[in-house]
Amino acid sequence: MSFVIPAVFVLLWSTGWIVARFAANDADVLTFLLLRYAGAASVLAIYAALSGAQWPKTRADWGHAMISGVLLHAFYLGGVWWAISHGVPASISALLAALQPILTAILAPWLAGERIRPLQWIGIGLGFSGLVLVLAPKLSSLDSASLSAAILPLGINVCGMISLTLGTFYQKRYVRSGDLRTVSVLQFVSSLLVTLPLAFAFEDMRVGFSLNTALSLVWSIGAISIVSMALLLQLIRRGEVARSAQLIYLVPAAAAIQAVIFFGEQLEPMQIAGMIVTSLGVALAVRR
Repeated sequence: MSFVIPAVFVLLWSTGWIVARFAANDADVLTFLLLRYAGAASVLAIYAALSGAQWPKTRADWGHAMISGVLLHAFYLGGVWWAISHGVPASISALLAALQPILTAILAPWLAGERIRPLQWIGIGLGFSGLVLVLAPKLSSLDSASLSAAILPLGINVCGMISLTLGTFYQKRYVRSGDLRTVSVLQFVSSLLVTLPLAFAFEDMRVGFSLNTALSLVWSIGAISIVSMALLLQLIRRGEVARSAQLIYLVPAAAAIQAVIFFGEQLEPMQIAGMIVTSLGVALAVRR
């Protein structure tokens, strides 16, 4: 795979952590995601209509697209964002993101028929080791009381990462063709339908419409939901699922750099070393 597409994907995907932090100040997270799904579906539907994009031809194709959307959006984003809003520190949530490439590598031979070479396993190990170095300073500052109070949210966070893993395999196996514009519309519509009753049941559906909320929503719809997700789906179609998943290792490091820019957080030498180790691990894991 070329360097440009993975690099842009990591950069845009990692901004999700920053947006989540901004958006949570003014809105309930599931309600915010409802607006995000509705906005992305509307924009893509208009674009698909104007550009003459073909819709899936069979009922089965429609069903597969909608199921993959629930896994990749509703359960993944809903689980992670809900967990962060209910006490899971962002650093812990970022560490749990490492479950996705590890679980993908373990399941790839059985679910996708992919062979994980020894060099890729080395890359996976280096990637996880580097990620631990990046997050170690933040993890060391947490006490046991903070962690014990977040057992349920932690479980929901893990379920979200498992959903993302299963969603990538489902996308690779059942949504191998079709126009990504119309497929994405169906994915966002199904995510909205699944998230709506959950938001109604567990939230006050509060949205404070401010400049902060508006900018967070616009960026979530355009850069993350549409562009970065399109890049992820393209990477899954073009390459192996396991190789695509290793890029997730770069997201926490990229998010840490953005936190320095937006929130003035400091990076310690150990974290910088971890970013280098993680980058090396990903380079080995995705190398053909």
